[in-house]
Amino acid sequence: MGIRIFNTLSKNKEIFQPLKSNHVRIYVCGVTVYDDCHLGHGRAAVVFDVVRRYFEFSGYKVDFICNFTDVDDKIISRASRLGITISELTNKYIQQFYQDMDVLGVKRADKSPRATDHIEEMIEMISVLIDKRLAYSSDGDVYFDVSKFEGYG
Repeated sequence: MGIRIFNTLSKNKEIFQPLKSNHVRIYVCGVTVYDDCHLGHGRAAVVFDVVRRYFEFSGYKVDFICNFTDVDDKIISRASRLGITISELTNKYIQQFYQDMDVLGVKRADKSPRATDHIEEMIEMISVLIDKRLAYSSDGDVYFDVSKFEGYG
């Protein structure tokens, strides 16, 4: 019997079937780096570390990616208030995140992309969603139109 995982879309436990035989790819949304880590950050990191290690233990090759959100209103505000650059602030808290996760024994991600390195791709993706009328703009922000996703929520 294979690994069974609860599928939140079907609401059932299902046999796990990777897209590529014996190869699992996991993408986890990581922390927004504007302050020290808290218990919730540690909890999420430990949970996904356990999932990753179980797949590895089960014989799968695992590509584990966990991003850093290194730009948002809180980051901009805090850097401005402290009189430092956004990069100085985010670099500090990325290093602190690694130190905290090392203490917890959490394996580091294979890749840790920063949001700021992928702004163009985000804009392109958001533009596609708007063009398909799956998202809309309001007061300078863009929102996903949940009414276009059958069964949302």
